[in-house]
Amino acid sequence: MTYMIEVLRQEHRNIEKVLQVLERELTVFDRGERPDYDVLLAVIDYFRDYPDSCHHPKEDLIVEKLKVRDVAAAATIGNLEAEHREGARRLHNVAMTIDAVLNDQELLRQSVHDIIRDFVDHERQHMAKEERLLFPAALNALSQADWSEIALKLDDRHDPLSAVEEKLSLLRRNISKLEGEAEASRRSASLTN
Repeated sequence: MTYMIEVLRQEHRNIEKVLQVLERELTVFDRGERPDYDVLLAVIDYFRDYPDSCHHPKEDLIVEKLKVRDVAAAATIGNLEAEHREGARRLHNVAMTIDAVLNDQELLRQSVHDIIRDFVDHERQHMAKEERLLFPAALNALSQADWSEIALKLDDRHDPLSAVEEKLSLLRRNISKLEGEAEASRRSASLTN
């Protein structure tokens, strides 16, 4: 069922947009300016609420089926569940670091940068691995019945973002602003070429 893979790819694109917002605030921090901590907290909330409750369970079910259908392909992918737990640990480090900054605890600016950068880089590497290994292997090995069973198991999972709409509106505005700036930059570049 290519539909499920397309949903996961779209979710990866959405996660990438949130990572870009996080990077943007990190750039502000790196310049010695004050980032928008409301945005940073919204990013943390997004990663706490969405991937673990909605996105990762889809991938985990696919891996579970893949282990039955193509053991060799599943082995090349490795332990995605452990990677998901590791991502949650890295996010916890980001959250604790931001909390420490907001509570005026002494932290080296470079340490804050390294913790956030580590989270961003590992999230991207993880998604790239899924795109490169998991999705093609699943499309190749899983049957229509497998996809239907996965869909049934996920039927009760609803996007948790609807419950935190208000809290994430600031994050959405920043994503829209970032996309607008990127579009303006592309138009400007095309005019100068």
